[in-house]
Amino acid sequence: MKIYSYVVAYDSGFAPNPFWGYCTLATCKPNIRLKAKKGDWIIGTGSVRNVGNHKMIYGMKVTEIMSLKEYGRHKRFANKISSKGTKHEIGDNIYYRDRNGDMRQRFPSMHSYPNAENPETKDHDLKGENVLISESGNFYYFGRKAPKIPEHLLCLVKKGPGHKCNFSQDVIDRFLQWIQEKKPGIRGTPCDYPAQLKGCTRPIETCKSRSCK
Repeated sequence: MKIYSYVVAYDSGFAPNPFWGYCTLATCKPNIRLKAKKGDWIIGTGSVRNVGNHKMIYGMKVTEIMSLKEYGRHKRFANKISSKGTKHEIGDNIYYRDRNGDMRQRFPSMHSYPNAENPETKDHDLKGENVLISESGNFYYFGRKAPKIPEHLLCLVKKGPGHKCNFSQDVIDRFLQWIQEKKPGIRGTPCDYPAQLKGCTRPIETCKSRSCK
C-alpha cells in the first residue's frame, strides 16, 4: 500500500467530501485519483490559511474506486449530488453523462458557475477519471479540529502544490498506528465553515481552482 499526501488549501467539505457515510475524493487532485489503488491511504494536511501546517485535516483508506460516470448515476451517492440546502450544497457528485455520451458538469456546484458549467474546473477534474471512496469506519475527518502530526511523522507533510507518496514501510506502519488510535468518522466541521456553526451549512467560499492542482 501507499500513502498519498497533499495540502488541503481549501477545506470546505467538498474535496474531500466526508458526508453521507462515505468520504469521497471525486474532484481536484487528478493525479492522485488516477494513481491510487484500493487499500492505499490519502491524507490531507493543513495550510497556513486554515488550521496551519503540520496538522491532519483528514485521512482515508481507499476501500472502493469507481469512474466518474458510475459515481454520477449510482444510487448510493445520490445524496452527494449538488443541490440547494445544507450538505447538498457542497456535494461532490457533480458529473454525469448526457444522452449523447458527453460528460456534463452539474450546476450550481462548488466547481461550476451559478448557471453554467466552468470549463476550467471541469477539464481539470475530468483528468482524474476516478472517484476514490472510503466507507464508514475507514476514514478520519477532523476539519477545524485537525490534530497535530507527531514529530516522527512530519516527513508525511507535503509543502506546496502536488503530492508525495514515496514513504518507507516504517513510516507507513507508524502512520497507521497513530491514525488508528483515533476514532474514525467526522470529528470536526470543515475549516471554511463559519466558526460558530456546528452542523453542515453553507461554506464561506467555494473551492478555488488554484487549490486543486
